[in-house]
Amino acid sequence: MRLQPLKKPASAPRRMRLHCLLAAFALATAAPAVAQTSDLVSTTAFRVCADPANVPMSDDNAGGFENRIAELMAAELGLPLEYTWFPMATGFVRKTLQANACDVIIGYAQGDELVQNTNHYYTSAYVLIVPADGPLAGVTTLADAALQGKRLGVIAGSPPATQMARFGLMPRARGYHLMIDRRVESPAVDMLADLESGAIDGALLWGPIGGPLVRQAHPGLKVTPLLSETTPPRLTYRITMGVRQGEKVWARKLNSLIRRNQDRLDAILTEAGVPLLNDMGTGPLEAPK
Repeated sequence: MRLQPLKKPASAPRRMRLHCLLAAFALATAAPAVAQTSDLVSTTAFRVCADPANVPMSDDNAGGFENRIAELMAAELGLPLEYTWFPMATGFVRKTLQANACDVIIGYAQGDELVQNTNHYYTSAYVLIVPADGPLAGVTTLADAALQGKRLGVIAGSPPATQMARFGLMPRARGYHLMIDRRVESPAVDMLADLESGAIDGALLWGPIGGPLVRQAHPGLKVTPLLSETTPPRLTYRITMGVRQGEKVWARKLNSLIRRNQDRLDAILTEAGVPLLNDMGTGPLEAPK
């Protein structure tokens, strides 16, 4: 009988590498779902990051249309609704969503790198608001010669301000603050009050803010979405829900809820007075047949 030579036992470093490889393989094959799902998203509540005084979108009395959307999503998930309140100003995302104090921002413009966007659930535009019976009621673009020499209100640093500068409308413009605590100052409300008093001739506002405010308290004003501007920056935007970067499973769950409830979302937005556009931002959203 021929004896086989004994093999040398694997060295300690080699055995350690082998154990590590086996452990990694076991984890990868045994629990793929755990690897993809963030443990930061609450399973006991629908946790929303929101501004407590961002009328007409959200407020801490649940009076905004984003509050109603949050209520719808929470009900569909079968979870209680919880808010983390913080002014929509510098540091909002960092001190709410990124701090893991909440899990979703109900309204967030598509393309911002601070968050991961869900699929968009509506498209809207900046609007020109003027007296319905005044000389500017037929204006649909900032290039219109009728605006020359007029005093327009605009939020400083917003996209319409760049367009106004291009068409020579800034010398007489009245600027309103952008990044502020709306618990102590409300530039949109102030701008519409100035328009009705005659201090300005027209107001340029983000449609989901201006449209609902006009519907609520300014029946004599006309809201016109600015869809005809052909040069950057664009004045139409798709609005999504914002979640933390990398939370793809959570984003997909919200995408599913948005898809199944799109008609109900449209109804909430329409009732609030939000100007809804088609996906390309070229015209009004057509009602489903």
